[in-house]
Amino acid sequence: MPPTAKPPVTGVLHSWDLSTGVDGPGTRFVAFLAGCPLRCLYCHNPDTRPMRHGRPCTADEIVREAAKYTAFIHASGGGATISGGEPLLQPALTGELLHRLKHDLGLHTALDTSGFLGARATDALLADTDLVLLDIKSWDHALYRHLTGQRLAPTLDFARRLADLGTEVWVRFVLVPHLTDLAANVEGVAAFAASLGNVTRVDVLPFHKLGAPKWRALGLDFPLADTPAPTPAQVAEARSVFAAHGLHAV
Repeated sequence: MPPTAKPPVTGVLHSWDLSTGVDGPGTRFVAFLAGCPLRCLYCHNPDTRPMRHGRPCTADEIVREAAKYTAFIHASGGGATISGGEPLLQPALTGELLHRLKHDLGLHTALDTSGFLGARATDALLADTDLVLLDIKSWDHALYRHLTGQRLAPTLDFARRLADLGTEVWVRFVLVPHLTDLAANVEGVAAFAASLGNVTRVDVLPFHKLGAPKWRALGLDFPLADTPAPTPAQVAEARSVFAAHGLHAV
């Protein structure tokens, strides 16, 4: 008897895009999966949080789309990134995509995650991940809960697991005036990141309000509407804290 065909791996896709510089090295095919368990006060894509805002799709569809751009991606030294929402909310689809993008298309792979659902990432999924873009939103546990509605501990556990595996990590830290910019908070994230030994870059991302229209379109009040963006001097100061710990901060 012929072998039974493997059923397609399915999930919910919000959108995809080609990006340069912000989702990993080089030009990248980025698949934004729908759904996120965090409710970040500064979320700039609140439309990706509910699963219902995506569309059903198969891994085959996404890989076929990425394949159209492989020559361009390879020429730029880029790859593919699975983002969201939170891609580990859909671990089967995420794992299948990382495997096929890496092995079928020969692309450098990145996983963009908060780490909150890191326990859902299998060893096989992480073996197919060349780089993790890890959002560490705060070092203070109470502040993390205030910012996201969730606990910080799972993210720290996932970070330590990645360090044990030797997986390359870029830490992402959003600098929000009067919230995440407190000296002890920045110092805490920097010291932790430096202790891991596998963090090759830290992106200090200035808070902005570009997502505010999306909140309004969803009938939601943007919680940080009155919060100013950090000044260039404040961003430079935060980067200097990470640099003082021997980290490459941009």
